[in-house]
Amino acid sequence: MFDVVLTGTGLFVPPARVTNEQLVEAFNAYADKFNAENKADIDAGLTPAMQHSSAEFIEKASGIKARHLIEAEGVLNPDTLRQGLPEDAHGDDDKPCIQAQMAINAAKQAIDQAGIKPEDIDLVICGTAALQRSFPAIAIEVQHHLGTKGSAYDMVMACSSATFALIAGINAIKTGAAKRVLMINPEIFSTMVNFRDRDSHFIFGDVATAVVLERSDLATAPDQWKVLDCKSETYYSNNIRSQLGPLTRNEGSEHRDDMYFVQYGRKVFKELLPLVTKFISTQLKDAGITVNDLNRMWLHQANINMNMYAAKKLLGRDPTFEEAPTVLEEYGNTAAAGSIIAFHEHRENLKSGSKGLICSFGAGYSIGSLLVEKL
Repeated sequence: MFDVVLTGTGLFVPPARVTNEQLVEAFNAYADKFNAENKADIDAGLTPAMQHSSAEFIEKASGIKARHLIEAEGVLNPDTLRQGLPEDAHGDDDKPCIQAQMAINAAKQAIDQAGIKPEDIDLVICGTAALQRSFPAIAIEVQHHLGTKGSAYDMVMACSSATFALIAGINAIKTGAAKRVLMINPEIFSTMVNFRDRDSHFIFGDVATAVVLERSDLATAPDQWKVLDCKSETYYSNNIRSQLGPLTRNEGSEHRDDMYFVQYGRKVFKELLPLVTKFISTQLKDAGITVNDLNRMWLHQANINMNMYAAKKLLGRDPTFEEAPTVLEEYGNTAAAGSIIAFHEHRENLKSGSKGLICSFGAGYSIGSLLVEKL
């Protein structure tokens, strides 16, 4: 069995940045239009009136102030409130699709940081909460355009897709099936958002992250993080769901509300967080590490309340930003990318011997986590 190190990370952020205020302005205009057009039914009690949203409500509920989207014009148009796509979104033989483009941008950063070349990589795993298409695999498209060797495949595990993909890559290296793995995590989850729903229209943003994993005896990067342990668990729940899939086309119901992201937030908070804190506590105990040995926790960036609850439950006190950094203000909930962004942006000041936890959790329910140590 070989030791595994993380040697590079990358982050691509789409240029379209949408603030809470912009999102609220469009949503409220849509709500006013809906209420005016349905006034008779609303007055008769047949249809509920749409309530306004507010930037203050969004920030208090989630900790989010802005998010980046692959396309913002349709989202900010009160007549549509629907995500559009860039003109070159689908790509062709010569140009990668939008999801592959995002992944390639992040991957190049991670590869440069690791100090290797694309042809040194022999496995690419694309882990994402929402794939642009079923086939050919996004990972194979990225393999083709980057020039990596070996094989590539896609996997979907909701908001735990990146950590589950990392665990798959770690196991491939440990067993000798691969020497170097590129995990790409292009998230376009805004395409799954119902921007006409007051409770969820503000949650998600789009980004792409990438991580290079290497066999430790081959790594030469100045910044290396040894994988001490990795763990994953799943539990069935219907509280986060989307019905969108191949069968949707056959039903002729592509724009039904349940085709979008649907969540029963209070149930998720009540059920999932105890599972997460127990999961992490057990992992630490099994690895012979206490929570006080951790210098940093790069947790899933679902919303600020979930993050603070989990960190406080584990530490027995309120965490500092250094102990549990968040990236929600600028990026929003980026599905599986959140904990990877946090690791990417908040690890430079840690010294050799520092230990940390990269953990994600989400629909399924699913939980994935890595314990790492800076070499």
